[in-house]
Amino acid sequence: MEKYIAAIDQGTTSTRCIIFDNKGKIIAIEQREHEQIYPKPGWVEHNASEIWRRTQEVLLGVAQKSNLESTDLAAIGITNQRETTLLWDKSTGQPVYPAIVWQDTRTDEICDQLAREGGQDRFRQITGLPLATYFSGPKIKWILDNVDGVREKAEAGEVLFGNMDTWLIWNLTGGIEGGIHITDVTNASRTLCMNLDTLDWDDSILKVLGIPKVMLPTIQSSSQVYGSIKSGPFAGVPIAGDLGDQQAALFGQTCFDIGEAKNTYGTGCFMLLNTGQNIVQSQNGLLTTVGYRIGNQPAVYALEGSIAIAGALVQWLRDNLGIIEKSSDVESLAKSVSDSGGIYFVPAFSGLFAPYWRSDARGVIVGLTRFINKGHIARAVLEATAFQTCEVLDAMNKDSGVNLKSLKVDGGMVFNDTLMQFQSDILNVPVIRPIVAETTALGAAYAAGLAVGVWQKIEDLRVNWGQGMIWHPTMNQEQRTRIYLGWKKAVSRTFEWIE
Repeated sequence: MEKYIAAIDQGTTSTRCIIFDNKGKIIAIEQREHEQIYPKPGWVEHNASEIWRRTQEVLLGVAQKSNLESTDLAAIGITNQRETTLLWDKSTGQPVYPAIVWQDTRTDEICDQLAREGGQDRFRQITGLPLATYFSGPKIKWILDNVDGVREKAEAGEVLFGNMDTWLIWNLTGGIEGGIHITDVTNASRTLCMNLDTLDWDDSILKVLGIPKVMLPTIQSSSQVYGSIKSGPFAGVPIAGDLGDQQAALFGQTCFDIGEAKNTYGTGCFMLLNTGQNIVQSQNGLLTTVGYRIGNQPAVYALEGSIAIAGALVQWLRDNLGIIEKSSDVESLAKSVSDSGGIYFVPAFSGLFAPYWRSDARGVIVGLTRFINKGHIARAVLEATAFQTCEVLDAMNKDSGVNLKSLKVDGGMVFNDTLMQFQSDILNVPVIRPIVAETTALGAAYAAGLAVGVWQKIEDLRVNWGQGMIWHPTMNQEQRTRIYLGWKKAVSRTFEWIE
């Protein structure tokens, strides 16, 4: 009898559950959005209790749609928005403060203070990361420093920390009645607190940040049985995979060889390049991160270029300006003009991530004339994602010494042909979308399936990968160089806006 694999994909704007068969084909999918909370400029929060409710709803929904029971599932995998930080009370299961989302910039003073004492790269040799508001460690410190009574309870072991993977696994495995408090190496590598060599929490950094070790989850592999679901339609199903969303996409795209890369176009944009068992320290503004770890095998590392705002810029056009009614309308509006009319939109809404790491930057639209209409703005919005990706790829080529031959892509924006064609043009390499573009959830399902023997080895997964669509570059070199230089000039205009 065929066994199916489920994946919970807990993203920045929604939570999904997808059930796959052993060929990696989607059997059923259920999705629910959750509220985005903006208490102050630069602050972004989520209600973690709402996310837990949405998770229960999608599990129920996908069970009803698929007519599958717990005995039909071999395992379930979890993938999640990374860096989003939650502290909760161990005895009540209630969050002590809203989840602070990865995009949130409230920790800039903490990061500046830490940088003054040792430079922006003071922890990079250990963690692979620069000091930035992006990561979980400074967010944990902010909550401990600013929410009354939490530090004392954390030191007494009464308050737990987790990213969304840890929160969901703890709740799914029983919560206050014996829930398992774990994370995996990929999520831990995004906290600014994990040692890339030892794959464990680094005591020296915890001391500097003032984070009690007792509140941190145990770090496990990305593919192993952690425990089983305690209640609901899939009670008894083992939870056997856990990967941060971008690493899950790398895994789902079967980028198992050194030099293979993928780019995910979601709320933000994230390019990962497999560097094998080598920890490659970036000289060009990229992050060094864990790609995945299967069972007891050595960890596989990656270089990552993180872009804060990609699909979120389309949502901003929809929600804040009302220029489009739904996100998919951006393509037809962009196609109403032949080019951007000479304007550039640099979406440094929460500073610039890779390769700049400038928290003082803010968004700009430059080159405006009376000629510009909303079509040009829509086109500049799409082009911004492609330009940012190009900067990351340049950095990756320099760091790795490997020139990428093609780029595998996934995520919500890859169904936008105008964007994908422009991406291929500006990169000057083919851009390839797989048949199953839900590679984040697929990666989590693969990790879970490997742990319970649905697949025997990672090579078995390559068979499932199929090319869906390919875009080839058509732009001439002179035009490519000219518009890319214009982008660089536009980026320089965003610097030092915040004093």
